[in-house]
Amino acid sequence: MLYAPTTAAAKRAAFRERLASGELLSFPGAFNPLSAKLIQDKGFDGVYISGAVLSADLGLPDIGLTTLTEVAGRTNQITRMTDLPSIADADTGFGEPMNVARTVQELEDAGVAGLHIEDQVNPKRCGHLDGKSVVDQDTALKRIRAAVSGRRDPNLLIMARTDVRAIDGLAVAIDRAKALADAGADAIFPEAMADLAEFEAMRAAVDVPILANMTEFGKSDLFTTQQLADIGINIVIYPVSLLRLAMGAAERGLDTLLAEGSLKSTLPEMQHRSRLYELLDYEGYNSFDAGVFNFTVAR
Repeated sequence: MLYAPTTAAAKRAAFRERLASGELLSFPGAFNPLSAKLIQDKGFDGVYISGAVLSADLGLPDIGLTTLTEVAGRTNQITRMTDLPSIADADTGFGEPMNVARTVQELEDAGVAGLHIEDQVNPKRCGHLDGKSVVDQDTALKRIRAAVSGRRDPNLLIMARTDVRAIDGLAVAIDRAKALADAGADAIFPEAMADLAEFEAMRAAVDVPILANMTEFGKSDLFTTQQLADIGINIVIYPVSLLRLAMGAAERGLDTLLAEGSLKSTLPEMQHRSRLYELLDYEGYNSFDAGVFNFTVAR
């Protein structure tokens, strides 16, 4: 009832323990707090909070228009509704190195178990679009060192995302990943790998956990969890998948309403009221009310 009982510190500690096991952890992207509850209910390992999704939720493209305040606020709304660990997209850190350190503390206070800082030029672009640019390696390393220095809970996972593969090739991406790990990154997010062999090469090159981004309609094929586990990938995210599914269903529903004048034909596709109430734990709230307001008015 209300918010999840597990503390942020406990989520971080549990996440670190799971990550150390070497198993592949699946993190679907939540587009709102309710979808985070659904992700937990279905038994996934964690929740991903995508910058692209937060931008889209505001009706904005993913080009660095959101602010730290907006991202931290929405992130907190999501993390507090689930016992699962959450990883947040911190884009380029929202400024210079000191801003990066503040970003880490704001997201730490928002309840995340981990976050990633990328090496794109600010304002950034979606990692699977052409035309993006990256900062020089020295600037990328400064961002990660600042992020590590800003961390207060040692269990908070600081991940470095590098987008350099699409610009300078795999060899440069591997070299940068190694340098980012040496700078203190707890994990590496190599964006827009071309194929499974590139993920495997990155996995072999660094000693820290590796994240694979299985976003639809992007540069990478959609590999199965078994394929990713077989080459030693540690985390897989599906950042925009639930939003795409939801918006696709919403668009089809609106078309049906226009064409048929009602939504009666789409009822089998809708989440039933009883299922929604189950996710929201209406029964728990009713029990709470009954326990508190169990009095009679004197006559």
